[in-house]
Amino acid sequence: MPFTPFVLPITWLVGLLSLALLGGGAYLIWLWYVGAVVGAAYLVAGCASVIWTFAGRWIILTLWRRPGADEPDGTRTDVFETIRRPDGTELRVEFYGRPDGPTIVLTHGWGTTSTEWYYARRALGERFRLIVWDLPGVGKSRGPKDGNYRLEKMAEDLEAVVALAGERPVILLGHSMGGMITQIFCRRLRDELRGRVAGLILVNTTYTDPVLTTSFSGFCRTMQGPLLTPLLYLAIWLSPIVRLMNWLSYLNGSAHVQSALTGFTGHETRGQLDFTARYTPLYSPGVLARGALATFDFDETAALPTINVPTLVVTGHLDRVLVPEASMRIRDLIPTAQLEILRPAGHMGHLEQHACFNEVVAQFSTACFQRTGVSAA
Repeated sequence: MPFTPFVLPITWLVGLLSLALLGGGAYLIWLWYVGAVVGAAYLVAGCASVIWTFAGRWIILTLWRRPGADEPDGTRTDVFETIRRPDGTELRVEFYGRPDGPTIVLTHGWGTTSTEWYYARRALGERFRLIVWDLPGVGKSRGPKDGNYRLEKMAEDLEAVVALAGERPVILLGHSMGGMITQIFCRRLRDELRGRVAGLILVNTTYTDPVLTTSFSGFCRTMQGPLLTPLLYLAIWLSPIVRLMNWLSYLNGSAHVQSALTGFTGHETRGQLDFTARYTPLYSPGVLARGALATFDFDETAALPTINVPTLVVTGHLDRVLVPEASMRIRDLIPTAQLEILRPAGHMGHLEQHACFNEVVAQFSTACFQRTGVSAA
């Protein structure tokens, strides 16, 4: 599930309720067993609570969403390299598609891993060489020893990943926080950007502190200091307990409800919803919190007008995590940018509307590479 500032308190509340559901059910069963309460209703209620804790996910998925013909999964390729960084970070970089094709480098969002590119790997791999990587501390990548998850540092990591593409210009595709990292990359390489990058694709992202461009941003700005920031530090300090709550939320289906409300528009399939919700327990709460804290200092407003390569900005028409107005602002700030709005789609529109998304990306990338004299046929 993507990082969503406006639902952070709800995430904590749902996690605590998940613990209460299991604990309360077990307590009712124990009371009935020792005879402290009398009546089958107590036993039934206790058993129902425990069963829902571990099987609610299946009930919600079966009753709430339809199955799809092509459901995403977490499979990976065995063609990969590991980049070891000076701070102890080990980046897992995977290669898909045509080995001799023009290259697209894909950077995933925070709260997911590189497996979020499931559909893109299959569709775009027929025409392009794809380099996907796990951000530090998530998926198959090992985080820095000093716990430094600053976005500037991740942009340096992206530079190391791009170096694997060789001498020819690449397309940089970034989703959510991946798009934020890509913007920092462009600022850092401003003078040589056109020689290294054929084009940019910024998907469901923002140009500034995401708290300012999320749903209920007024509430989030007010509560950023007194509530959101302390909850993130609490997630770091109580990481094992938070991870237990996240697993319970996934198993009882509440993580699926959150993912549906924050990432999609109701047109996602059963497998897409479960696939996205599954990131919740797999992510380290401490790593997620440190990365989220790093985004609070993000602001590339001044740097965007200096970007001089073709740019495609993509957003879902009902993105609640980083509202479409943020993408429109990026389009206005980058002189070479064009905007594509997916409908119906939310923050995970590249899954929900994957066929349309991949076609838009393929057309834009082909045009960019043709300008550099590289064929994507």
